[in-house]
Amino acid sequence: MKPPVNKRYHEKMTTVKKRNKHSGKMPIDKTILAKYSKGPGIELKQKTSTIKNKVLRKKLQQKEQAIEEQVEASARAELLLTEEHGYMEAEPGEVTTEYRQKQIAESVDITSAAKRFKLDLQFGPYCFKYTRNGRHLLLGGKQGHLAAFDWVTKKLACEINVMESVHDVTWLHVETMFAVAQKDWVYVYDNQGIELHCLKRMNGVTRLEFLPYHFLLASGSKDGHMAWVDVSIGKQIARYNSHLGRISVMTQNPSNAVLCVGDSKGIVSMWSPNSYKPLAKMLCHHQSIMTCAVHPHGTYMATSSIDKSVKIWDIRQLAGPVSDLHLRSPAHRMSYSQCGLLALGMGNVVEVYRETSSNFTPYLRHRTARNVNCVKFCPYEDVLGISTANEFSSLLVPGSAEANYDAHEINPFQTKNQRRETEVKALLEKIQPELITLDSTEILEVDVPSYKEKVEAKKKLLYIKPKPINFEPRRTKAKGKGGTAKIIKTKKILKDLNRREMIETLREEQKATTSKKTENQNKDYGVLNRFV
Repeated sequence: MKPPVNKRYHEKMTTVKKRNKHSGKMPIDKTILAKYSKGPGIELKQKTSTIKNKVLRKKLQQKEQAIEEQVEASARAELLLTEEHGYMEAEPGEVTTEYRQKQIAESVDITSAAKRFKLDLQFGPYCFKYTRNGRHLLLGGKQGHLAAFDWVTKKLACEINVMESVHDVTWLHVETMFAVAQKDWVYVYDNQGIELHCLKRMNGVTRLEFLPYHFLLASGSKDGHMAWVDVSIGKQIARYNSHLGRISVMTQNPSNAVLCVGDSKGIVSMWSPNSYKPLAKMLCHHQSIMTCAVHPHGTYMATSSIDKSVKIWDIRQLAGPVSDLHLRSPAHRMSYSQCGLLALGMGNVVEVYRETSSNFTPYLRHRTARNVNCVKFCPYEDVLGISTANEFSSLLVPGSAEANYDAHEINPFQTKNQRRETEVKALLEKIQPELITLDSTEILEVDVPSYKEKVEAKKKLLYIKPKPINFEPRRTKAKGKGGTAKIIKTKKILKDLNRREMIETLREEQKATTSKKTENQNKDYGVLNRFV
C-alpha cells in the first residue's frame, strides 16, 4: 500500500525544481568582459600542448582558470556599481547657469550641503591643492600663510606663517608631507608644520608639480630653469635651462607624466627629464598663453590666451583644435574635472562648461567679490574650490567627479595602517624617470637589447668553468724542507745575482765608451786629409 501523497509539499518541490532549473548566473555582455580581459591565455590541451610535464601543465591550467574567474568577477561587479554621476537638468524655460549655490545646497542632502563652505582669509592671494584622494586641502598665501586640513571634517592639521612670499604649494605622495615654493628655495614640511628639508638647488621657483607614480617633484623657475628631484632618495634627476624665460604656466599630463609649459609666444612645449630639448611643441595661439589644463585621462588639453579664446586639443594626435570657445574676457585660471567638466576663472567670475555632442556649453556660473586666483576640482567629490585674495570657497558642482573609486588605487577613507601599506607598495612599484615619454604605452613593451644582456650576464654567473682533474698521485712534502727561512734565503741569492749582472753590464758599457773616445783622439784631422 502506497503512503499518502502530500499535494502541497509536492507542488512546492516542483516549483523549487523549476526555479533551480532556470536560476543561474546572469550572462555577461562580451564588451564588458573584453574591458576586463587580461589578454589571450595559454592553450594547455592534453595532446597539442608543448608542455610535457604534467605537474607544470596542471599548475598553469589552474592559473588560467583563476584569471578567467577574476575577469568574470570584475565584469559582474559592474552590476553592483549603482552610483553614477548625474548632471543638473533645468526645467523648461530655464538654464542651469541661473541656479545659485544656495539653491543647489537646499536641494541636496545634508552631507553634500555641508561640503559647501567659505573661509575668510587675510594673507592672500591664495593658491591651493587637493590630495589625490580628495580628502585633504593645502592652502598657501602669497604673504606666507600655510594651512593643511581635512576639509570634509574641518580638522586642522597645521597652520604656520613662514614669513616669506609663497609662490606655489603641492602635496607629496602622502598627506603627511607637502612642498612649498618660497621666496628663494623650496621647502618640505610635514603635517605638523615642521620643516623637513630645504631644496636649495630649486631656487626662484614659480610652479611646482608632483609626479606620484615616479616620486618626482618637478619645478619651473623665474629664470627658465626646470628641475626634477626624486623625493624617495633625495637625488636630483635633472636640471637644465628651457630658454623660455619666466615659467608661469606649467601643468602635468597625468597619463605620461610629461610637463606642459606655456610661453609668451603661444607655444606649449612638452618636457621630460630625459631630454634637454622639448619632446614636442604645439603652436596653440598667436599670443601669449594665460593658462592650460590637461584632462585626467590624458586625452585632451585646454589652453587660453589674451585674445579671449579657449581651444581644446587632442594631445594624443598633436593635431588641430577639436573645439574652440570665445569668451567675454580672457581666462586666467583653468581646471578639468574627472568627468570632463571645464572650469574657467575670468576676473571675478567662474564658469563651468560641459561637453555636449557639438561643443562646450555653459553649465554653472558663480560670481565672487574679488578676482579669482586659483581654480581646482576636488577628486571623487562634486566640489569646485576657488580662492581669491581674502577668501576660499568650496562650490557644489553636480556630476563633476567620479562616483566609484578603486580602493587599491586611491582610497578616500583609508586608515593610518592602509596609508602605510599603500606608501610601501607605491615605493616598490615606482616607475623610473627614464620611462617618461610621449607614448605612455612604452612601459608595457620589453627592451629586447637590455633583456638579452641581462640573460647573457645571468648565464655567465650560472656557468662556472670546471677545473681540469689531475689524476697524478699527490706528492708528499718532506718535513723541514721549504720553510719561510729558505724562501728568504733564495730571495737574497736572486737579489745578489741580479746585482752582479747589473754591475757587469755597466762595466762593459763604460769600456765601450772609453774605447770610442781613444779612437777619436788618435785620428788626424788635417786640412788635406779629406782629399786622400
